[in-house]
Amino acid sequence: MFAGVFAGITWAFETIILGLALAMSPFLSTEQAVFLAPFASTFLHDAFSAVFSCLYNGFRGNLGKVIRALKTRSGRFVILAALIGGPVGMTGYVLSVAYMGASIGAVASAIFPAIGAVLAYFFLKEKMQWYRWIFLLITLLGVYGLSYSPELNIRNFWLGFAGTLMCSFGWGIEAVIIAKCVQDPEITDEIALQIRQTTSAVTYGIVILPILKGWGFTASLFHGSGWLIPTIALAALFATVSYLFYYRAISQIGASKSMALNITYSAWAVIFSVVLFRDLSLLNPVTVICTLVVLIFGILAAADTKELFRKRA
Repeated sequence: MFAGVFAGITWAFETIILGLALAMSPFLSTEQAVFLAPFASTFLHDAFSAVFSCLYNGFRGNLGKVIRALKTRSGRFVILAALIGGPVGMTGYVLSVAYMGASIGAVASAIFPAIGAVLAYFFLKEKMQWYRWIFLLITLLGVYGLSYSPELNIRNFWLGFAGTLMCSFGWGIEAVIIAKCVQDPEITDEIALQIRQTTSAVTYGIVILPILKGWGFTASLFHGSGWLIPTIALAALFATVSYLFYYRAISQIGASKSMALNITYSAWAVIFSVVLFRDLSLLNPVTVICTLVVLIFGILAAADTKELFRKRA
């Protein structure tokens, strides 16, 4: 439970820092920059995260284990999870935001725990009591409240809807596959993260960016962009820590519970924005109530109260 909560806390920091990076002038200078910003930033983000994961695994003496894990069946499934959760899920998120607006995109990213919980029930036999389903639904409504904007700008409903499906199913399926893979003693959460981030970065670098003709723009970001690259690197550092705790939670308490805890990041992000950046505009009744709802019911959705009381007894 602690690992899952801490995954949400560190992902909130990642979200805030990456948001600062995306608001910097190199990503807003031209129409091409605005279009390529999500893809270029995601590639750089996952590439830095892969490097941080490599340094961490090197310090832990795990690099040889990563190579051996790639030769196993579970290792190849981690690669599949990375492709589904990274390029597919993230590209879907970008499409959802681009064609249905940022608020709908945020809701799309919050639906994946429900889809993942259903998939975990059928494929991993993870049971969720009826009251935990209700808690999860309330949590999703709280996330919607945090991301809701009355000024919806739907440019293309069907493309946006397709992106929403890609995003929610991609991230939900990723968590279920990872949960199955980490049951293999050859695949620890640290090794799974290394494979995941490396696969995502390589796929963006050799497939997505070339298709979008975005390599020239991405390379230009390393020259005269001020604090942009260090800011993305810092966001990637928090993402690496978050994924380590997220995958650890998946391996210890299962996919459905971990996903419910992970989406509390939206509430933590509100808290940190108020505390660190003095964004007092967020201190309105709707935001405060929704933040409390997400934190409280997100944790309750992940907690098996019967098991907790049984252990105490």
